[in-house]
Amino acid sequence: MDIVITYVNGLDPVWQAEYAKHTNTPILEKRFRDWGTLKYLFRGIEKNMSFVRKVHLVVSGESQVPEWLNRKEVNVVLHKDIIPAEHLPTFNSNTIELHMFNIEDLDEEFLYFNDDIFPMLPMRAEDFFQDGKGVIGISRHILSMDMFKKICRNSDRAARKALGIRPTWYFLRPQHICAPMFRSECRKAYEAVKEDILRTLSRTRRAENITQYLFTDYAYLKGRVIKHRQPSRHFSMGVASADTIANYLLNPSRALVCINDVQLSDKQYREMHSTLINALESCFPKKSKYENEF
Repeated sequence: MDIVITYVNGLDPVWQAEYAKHTNTPILEKRFRDWGTLKYLFRGIEKNMSFVRKVHLVVSGESQVPEWLNRKEVNVVLHKDIIPAEHLPTFNSNTIELHMFNIEDLDEEFLYFNDDIFPMLPMRAEDFFQDGKGVIGISRHILSMDMFKKICRNSDRAARKALGIRPTWYFLRPQHICAPMFRSECRKAYEAVKEDILRTLSRTRRAENITQYLFTDYAYLKGRVIKHRQPSRHFSMGVASADTIANYLLNPSRALVCINDVQLSDKQYREMHSTLINALESCFPKKSKYENEF
């Protein structure tokens, strides 16, 4: 199987200039801030996920590619390689995620990683795919008061429409962790509701968007997903202290850790950043094959 990672470095001046030129929306730091932790995600993949065939890193342009990245080992995918030109540039993760299946030479079975997820303990291929089915937790929700849940509801309805199923009083929400996907199923779902997808694409996130949950919901409703939670721990920087997160990283009890960014003061950011980097460096001190030697 392959891994697809989407990445944004909000400190990149080229990216910032494009953002300012094409949007009227202030940059939301928690969504675009670069914590300098991407290399540890790659180290975790090499150390704990030896079954992975290839890693694809999706970025907006060449200025977003980290200098340390070994491009002989990582397939760098630019937005223009997978997203229709009329929808570029985009600063909306939903638009990017909906087109991941267009990556050239992408394996039929692939995992979608956000860059805030880290494999901390050894895992098996069977943790993600079993007998032609993906493995991930699926929950049901009723209320869709905030933008994110409205987008989840949209995606559930789009998946049901793609399959000719009536919408229900609840909507599905996949576990926020590595999403197991089938390239062929993604393509089928996309083509079935292509008009709805293209009509709701936007440069920045909006409540009418559809997200990549469409693909997980579609596969689940077709019987191609095993409803079982992946072994993971989730931290929000707005709730957990830097020391709490660091201590868990140094002594993890679950294989996957997701660390969500929130709005932080400069002081909070500096403290959290320093503690987090030190912990990850202790966990993964050795360079991976995905990094340049120099």
